[in-house]
Amino acid sequence: MQITCFKAYDIRGKLIEQLDEQVAYRIGRAFAEYMQAKTVVVGGDVRLTSQPLKLALSAGLIDGGATVTDLGMTGTEEIYFATKHLGFEGGIEVTASHNPIDYNGMKLVKTDSKPVSGDTGLFAIRDLAETYSIGDVQTRLEFYSNGLVSEQAFIQGQASVEVNKLLATDQYSVLDNMQAYVSHMLSYIDTNNITPIKLVVNAGNGAAGDALDAIQSALEAANVPIEFIKVHHQPDGTFPNGIPNPLLPESRVDTANAVIENAANMGIAWDGDFDRCFLFDEQGDFVEGYYIVGLLAKAFLDKDPGSKIIYDPRLYWNTEDIVLFYQRVVYQSKVKPVTHLLKNVCAPRMRYMAVK
Repeated sequence: MQITCFKAYDIRGKLIEQLDEQVAYRIGRAFAEYMQAKTVVVGGDVRLTSQPLKLALSAGLIDGGATVTDLGMTGTEEIYFATKHLGFEGGIEVTASHNPIDYNGMKLVKTDSKPVSGDTGLFAIRDLAETYSIGDVQTRLEFYSNGLVSEQAFIQGQASVEVNKLLATDQYSVLDNMQAYVSHMLSYIDTNNITPIKLVVNAGNGAAGDALDAIQSALEAANVPIEFIKVHHQPDGTFPNGIPNPLLPESRVDTANAVIENAANMGIAWDGDFDRCFLFDEQGDFVEGYYIVGLLAKAFLDKDPGSKIIYDPRLYWNTEDIVLFYQRVVYQSKVKPVTHLLKNVCAPRMRYMAVK
C-alpha cells in the first residue's frame, strides 16, 4: 500500500483519498515500532474526523507496543507541552490546522518534544506503515470495534474504534492536562504588571476556545484586569464562519470589526489548532508576523540578555536588526517553523525560540 499524505514536516491529506482510519492505524503502529516509543500522548483538534482518526491512531500505537494517554480535544501546543512536561516518549496531534475542511493530518514529536520530520524519521515511519497487510490492518481495527463505519459516517465524525475497547487493553487512558498547560502559559508573564486591558479573542470555532476559557478563569481568580471579547468562540468542526486562517485577508474582518466596535486595545486570532496567533492593533489593523517576532525577541532579550534567537528566514529584517542591536547571536532556521522544544508559546507563523 502506498501512503501519500506524508510531507516534509508533518502529515496532511485529503480525507478518504489519502487519510482514513486504516491509514491512521498504520501511522500509530509504525510510530510506536520505529521510534520504540513506550509512552505516547495524543490529542486532536475540533474537526469532525479528528476523533475517529485519533482513536484509530491510538489502536495502532497500542498494537505497536505503546501506552497511550489521550488529552481529548487539544491544540498542537498542548501536545508539545505535555510531551515534554509529563515525560512522554512521543506526542501526536491530529489536525489539519488551516487546511480545507475535507483535509486532516498529524503533527508528530518524540522525546522532549523534538520534531519528527523527513530527516528525523517521518519518512521511515511512512515506509514501515506501508508494509502492514491490508487484511491485518482491517482485522486489528475490527478487534477494537463493533463493525467498521462507512466512509460517509467517518466524514461526519463517527469512529470505528471504540473507547471502551481501548480502555480494556490497560494501555489507554484519558487525561485532563489543561490546568498544567495554563499554569505554564501564565509563567511567562508577571500578572502584577498588567493594567486594565480589553482584548478581542477570535478562536475561529477551533480548538483555542477551551484553552482561552481556562486562561480567563485563572486570570480572573488572580484578579487580573483583563476583559475578553470573544468572537467565533465555540468549537465547531463544521467551521460555520470559515476555516480559521487569519493569514487570509477575508478571515481577518470579524476580528478587526470587533476591535473597532468594542474599542478594544487589541485583537488576537488563532488558527484551528492554535499553534499560530495573529495580532491586530487598537484600530483593527492586522500586524504582520515579522514585527511581532521582533517584539518577542526584544522581550526575551530584555528578560534574559544571554539568549540566542532562532528566526524563520522568509521575512526577517526586523527581527535580525533588533537582535543585532542587542549584540546577540541570531540564527536562521529552515523554512518550516523551529521546534517548540523549550518555548511552547502562542506565536505567529514566524516562529522564534529563545535558547540558552
